[in-house]
Amino acid sequence: MSSTQDYCNFVLDQLSLLSDITTRKMMGEYIFYYKGKVFGGIYDNRFLVKPVEAAKKMMPSAPLETPYPGGKKMLLVEDIDNKEFLKDLVESMFFDL
Repeated sequence: MSSTQDYCNFVLDQLSLLSDITTRKMMGEYIFYYKGKVFGGIYDNRFLVKPVEAAKKMMPSAPLETPYPGGKKMLLVEDIDNKEFLKDLVESMFFDL
């Protein structure tokens, strides 16, 4: 199943407190970059981020999910409605990427 442009736009709006966020559509999904580094993406309309130490500390109970068959597990971002949390999450992940 592919992700929708509407969900991508929603997540981009939720990340609007950050500058330097870009996306790339790839095989029906969306890869997210912060300052040129991949930090996560949207897979089957789920916002997943790399399981780096900073992300694990901020989301200790986040489930690990596979973005696509054979892919490395990533953390599911469940607090998607909290713009301030998302800003802090992505900024804290940057140096672990």
